[in-house]
Amino acid sequence: MNFLKTTEQDSDYDHLEKMSVDKILTIINKEDGGVAESVKQSIPQIELLVNQIVAKIKEGGRLFYIGAGTSGRLGILDASECPPTFGVPYDMVIGLIAGGDVAIRKAVEFAEDNENQGWEDLEAHNICNKDIVVGIAASGTTPYVTAAIIACTKRSIITGCITCNSGSPLVKVSDYPIEVVVGPEVVTGSSRMKAGTAQKLVLNMISTATMIKLGRVKGNKMVDMQLSNQKLIERGTVMIMEQLNVSELKASGLLIKYKNVRNVLKNYSNGNT
Repeated sequence: MNFLKTTEQDSDYDHLEKMSVDKILTIINKEDGGVAESVKQSIPQIELLVNQIVAKIKEGGRLFYIGAGTSGRLGILDASECPPTFGVPYDMVIGLIAGGDVAIRKAVEFAEDNENQGWEDLEAHNICNKDIVVGIAASGTTPYVTAAIIACTKRSIITGCITCNSGSPLVKVSDYPIEVVVGPEVVTGSSRMKAGTAQKLVLNMISTATMIKLGRVKGNKMVDMQLSNQKLIERGTVMIMEQLNVSELKASGLLIKYKNVRNVLKNYSNGNT
């Protein structure tokens, strides 16, 4: 293959084992410092994909992330945080990883090389052309991901991708590619580092912007968040106190009664207390 992966290029630093801890940390921090700027350059690509995701979900579709290794885990992380943060159904954003759920914690050998499994994993969720699929692969060459995206395209399912290599095979088969080129890693080929950070930043942008455009944020508050722990209950109470100018006791009582912040604001504005 003639495709040059910048994520696999030799590190700009050598003899790492001879460096002090301070020097190692300083180098890593320096390299991380450029990641956000690389993501910034990709905002036009991210915008195009977000617009497609919003449109599909409004039509009743779902968002799928599919990846292997670190990329797959990051997709699952982003998907799993959408329901508690924004109060959406658990099957609206779905993360899939090569090797299945066991691979979230423990690497499954050669799972990412299986060209058939990606589509089979999507099929298990009854995927259709109302949905949208985003492949995540730092290299842009992962067979599990690339083959799944190709299979989606054959079935008129809109696709996107997040990769850290320019002009990769994955980019060429995706409808809405996002390329965030961060260069060689401090430890050669360790794409869980800068590449992983870049992917996490992009995923944050995708899911957050999508949920805002779907009406899951009011002002700048997560009014649909699930009250799944005391911290979130306290946060919701403060939101209500600020929005309605009521006491903590009153706000807490309203939250208990109506179950979430949005319901409180809606019912209170309608005169229901």
